Amino acid sequence: MSHVAQGRGRGGFIAGFLFAPLALYLTFVIWPYVQTFGYSFTNWTGQSPTFDFVGLDNYAALMKDEVFRGALWHNLLLLVFVPTVTILLALFFAFMVNAGGRGGAGGVQGVRGSAFYKIVYFFPQVLSLAILAVLFGAVYRSDGGGLLNGILTRAGLVDPQAPVEWLNEPKFVLWCLLLVVVWHGVGFYLVLFSAAMQSIPKDIYEAALLDGAGRAQTFFKVTLPLLWDSVQTSAVYLGIAAMDMFVLVSTMTSGQFGGGPDHHSEVMATVLMRNFLYFGKSGYACAMGVVMLALTMILSLVTLRATRRERIEF
Repeated sequence: MSHVAQGRGRGGFIAGFLFAPLALYLTFVIWPYVQTFGYSFTNWTGQSPTFDFVGLDNYAALMKDEVFRGALWHNLLLLVFVPTVTILLALFFAFMVNAGGRGGAGGVQGVRGSAFYKIVYFFPQVLSLAILAVLFGAVYRSDGGGLLNGILTRAGLVDPQAPVEWLNEPKFVLWCLLLVVVWHGVGFYLVLFSAAMQSIPKDIYEAALLDGAGRAQTFFKVTLPLLWDSVQTSAVYLGIAAMDMFVLVSTMTSGQFGGGPDHHSEVMATVLMRNFLYFGKSGYACAMGVVMLALTMILSLVTLRATRRERIEF
């Protein structure tokens, strides 16, 4: 009986510690999601305490909203290119700074100066997105003081009297934003992949080198299969980042909460905030939020399912 009472006392003690975090999570995380889902079926303006139930009208309107559909298409483009480009660059750099060089007596090491390269590559990660927006705003400036136009002008590729307006040119603006996201993210995933590579026994690399494998073969036959779990996780996080993009678009492009020129850099988050804060269509904006949540969940599940493979033990 004493053991039973002791077990119950321990269970109550543990439950007492779990109750407060669970209550906070339900109150500040789950409940706002439930409220958003409920408001998406109303014509709530965001300020009035009264509103009417409109059923699926907000969702039907979304399907006819050309701005929202364009923003969805931009998010899908970013969803393809942001994870792909970032992961490929991070994998390449991580491999070079960890196993790209060859030490004496068949040893394996990174290229010369790899420790310095890790610091340089990671540096963008310590900057906030607001600072990045300011920095790259100066890079893309079109008034003659922009770094990119200055380089192209000196190279004779751009007329100094007619500089390229990178953030106001419909065919360039989205790719300019993509460059910022990739530049910011590569360093973090380089460190992530480097940590995973350092857990791979050096004997595996040395055996591959003794068998005459080149760097490309070593990467694809040894490194990539053993890093697959990290690549899978990175793809999910980068996909979620590509579904957002609110900070960069709203601070670097023209228009209310960004999206310019003429909605060519619009993403779903900027359309949502514009409808919520400027147009007083908060119920409609909540419907957009529900769609974004559903797409993000589907994205995560599909990515995890598509990249699932048997774990390699060593």
